[in-house]
Amino acid sequence: MQSVSPAYLKTNLLSGLTVALALVPEAIAFALVAHVSPLTGLYAAVLVSFITSAFGGRPGMISGAAGALAVVMVALVVEHGVQYLFAAIVLMGLLQMLFAAARLGKFIRMVPYPVMLGFVNGLALVIFIAQFGHFKVAGPDGVPQWMEGAQLYTMLGLVAATMAVIYITPRITKAVPATLVGILVVTLGAALLGIESKTVGDLGSIGGGLPQFALPDVPFNLDTLKIVFPYALVLAGVGLIESLLTLTLVDEITETRGQPNRECMAQGAANVVTACFGGMGGCAMIGQSMINVNNGAYGRLSGIAASLFLLSFILFGSSWIEQIPLAALIGVMFVVCEKTFEWGTFRTIGKVPRADTLVVVLVAAITLVFDLAVAVIVGVIVSALVFAWQHAKQIRARTSVDTQGWKVYELDGTLFFASVANFNELFTPKDDPQDVVVEFLRARVMDHSAIQAIDALAERYRALGKRLHLRHLSADCRELLGRAQDMIEVNVVEDPRYRVADDQLS
Repeated sequence: MQSVSPAYLKTNLLSGLTVALALVPEAIAFALVAHVSPLTGLYAAVLVSFITSAFGGRPGMISGAAGALAVVMVALVVEHGVQYLFAAIVLMGLLQMLFAAARLGKFIRMVPYPVMLGFVNGLALVIFIAQFGHFKVAGPDGVPQWMEGAQLYTMLGLVAATMAVIYITPRITKAVPATLVGILVVTLGAALLGIESKTVGDLGSIGGGLPQFALPDVPFNLDTLKIVFPYALVLAGVGLIESLLTLTLVDEITETRGQPNRECMAQGAANVVTACFGGMGGCAMIGQSMINVNNGAYGRLSGIAASLFLLSFILFGSSWIEQIPLAALIGVMFVVCEKTFEWGTFRTIGKVPRADTLVVVLVAAITLVFDLAVAVIVGVIVSALVFAWQHAKQIRARTSVDTQGWKVYELDGTLFFASVANFNELFTPKDDPQDVVVEFLRARVMDHSAIQAIDALAERYRALGKRLHLRHLSADCRELLGRAQDMIEVNVVEDPRYRVADDQLS
């Protein structure tokens, strides 16, 4: 259990304040993307952050209203209204809790490292590009257009000043989070010098009261379920993938191990609660999580503090928070992107298999163009296909003739669906003697395709009036063959001197 020392309290509380400030424009922006009110996004950030920080499986990770979810919500809100969104978020949370109850969180370990690298780099680019939306203002006709002239230069200057302060502060002192110092210095400087620039308030007012409990105002019938279930399923999947991958990243940075199933359960519960209090739901946020972790805040207190600070902004401090220049928060997110992006990826080019490099680039590109869930799924599939292709090429055989005049094929490798073609090419039935032995001491039979391949090989020898024998099958391979005895008519030759390892231990 984390000791509560003055240093721990200071680090986590100040980091929580910094994260809360960084959550404000993100929550508002994602709420607008989803076509809901700013408070709908802010309430989600408050409730999801609090519940996951207090009860989740990854202390130090920050959750809130996320862009990956917002883009999925748009169609539902536009077509059916915000109440159907709340219903979908409730169902999303229930699906995530079922996922956790089935203890499926461990399957995040199946995501290969190249996919993780692509995920990190892709999200860093997504966060970076998302900031450029703040460099637009309403034109004379109401259509957003890029800033120009003094307004643009002022914005860029404040962004650069924020980044400079963040990079310089750790060389002077580490007593206060550099990101917080950057926000405060630029905000105070802009106020004292009378510099006019786009502020948080320009996105929308963040003032409001406490969120009120209310069940989604939709008919509780099968028609409603048909509408919200597809969205809930996609939202649950996207939320879990982003949360579990962020959890894995934080694990690596902190050199600790989180609890994936516990985090999934907390995420699900948080979404159910949030939807009943007027929030748009959420998941882990890599940008804010990196701010928190880079500040050295690894405890639950930082996330809880962030949610409480954010709630206090809504209730009491909206007029102050709305004066913060957006450029200060953009500068913070630019620094997060720089620190999140795995620059070492470029150094590995030419040093790692080309297939791994391709997966990294592919996942990053798909994350940028489509969304995270699609990118990770494609990355895992491509990695699996590459793995299968590489192992398919590794099956080989050495041939010899024993004292009985039987030809022996000593297999080495794994026989499965991808290696069947190479397996068939190893044998020459027309040139072989009357009896042929396939030695499986260094080989494994893995699936139904392998059984079919053995059966087909036996038929080839049988058609020539020759016999095929299998030797030294492991216990699990025998079990596979045992389930297909009606398909395979071969003699299993046992070596009396050979004993399976399990038999030796019995």
